[in-house]
Amino acid sequence: MTTMTATKHAPIAGACVWNGKDIQKSTRWIRDLTPAHLAELDKALQGIKAKGLDWSQVTRENFPIKGFDDLLESIREELENGSGILKLRGWPVTKYDEADLRIMYNGFAKHLATPVFQNRSGEMMRAIRDEGAHVGKTYGETKDQKGGTFLSSYARTLSSGELRFHTDRTDVVALLCVRQARKGGVSKLASSPAIHNAMLAMRPDLVDELYQDIWRSRFGEEGTTKETAYPLPIWGVRDGKFTSHYSQTFVDAAQLSTNGPKLTPKQDEALTLLRKLAQDLCMEMVLDPGDLQLINSHVTYHGRTSFEDDAASGNDRLLLRLWLCMPNNRALPEGHEILWQQIEAGKIRGGIQQITI
Repeated sequence: MTTMTATKHAPIAGACVWNGKDIQKSTRWIRDLTPAHLAELDKALQGIKAKGLDWSQVTRENFPIKGFDDLLESIREELENGSGILKLRGWPVTKYDEADLRIMYNGFAKHLATPVFQNRSGEMMRAIRDEGAHVGKTYGETKDQKGGTFLSSYARTLSSGELRFHTDRTDVVALLCVRQARKGGVSKLASSPAIHNAMLAMRPDLVDELYQDIWRSRFGEEGTTKETAYPLPIWGVRDGKFTSHYSQTFVDAAQLSTNGPKLTPKQDEALTLLRKLAQDLCMEMVLDPGDLQLINSHVTYHGRTSFEDDAASGNDRLLLRLWLCMPNNRALPEGHEILWQQIEAGKIRGGIQQITI
């Protein structure tokens, strides 16, 4: 029988605390592009094309969109001070080719926030699709304790396999669904402060473990080997605002390293309960083509089920991903500089540090 112990940590309050079965019935996190919005996006797109520019050359200045201020502010507010999730429906993914969609998507994002690097080679927009059996050799793999293949988090993202609940190293993850798979690829979202509160009610002693350093590896991000490990708590609070950074794959990779301590039995128990609660409290949803999903990493875990493509029928899953640093982002706890570099509110932060030659 587990002995309950006192803890200094309090429940998190606010709209960011939600149960999947409840928020699934709500529309507070859903917005729609209007015909006027679409006309403005098309006008700005044509202006970029007339200049002979591609998506990577889009700026706020050369991609003007009128009438978006209220929508942009509503999105920022919902992500930072509301539920932490948002779906913007109505992107015209069947009307434009991928090159044009990238221009419109990047132009919109530049007005909403500041995109940051998603890998160490300077990629700003990533096509999330199944890239085939070579992903481990291309994006990072090593051997686990049993001699099996251990894929980096980056390699897993570009496979058709399941993705466990995790956060990305950015304030907000944006995923534009261009095409969906023939089968599977269900998006799973969970409120990390809701998981925190549920664990606090059940096992406050385990909550304390997740406010302490847990070692993770940068393998597949900045690091090309499993030895690039660093310590960081899973949970933190500053100025009344919660934040979490979690990836079981990063934790598992650190356990393969020789540069850091092994998980204690109690840390392992806490992470096991976290995973169970994430599944218990999550919302599952299928992104339809034309849906843009935005997720605040500080208060949301996301994952997906495995999927099967059928390119012949046009059902080969393609999402375009941006990592966004938000202008109204929260302050982060001291010690989180090891991951974010900047921890003060309103600062540019997140993304993957670049290789310097």
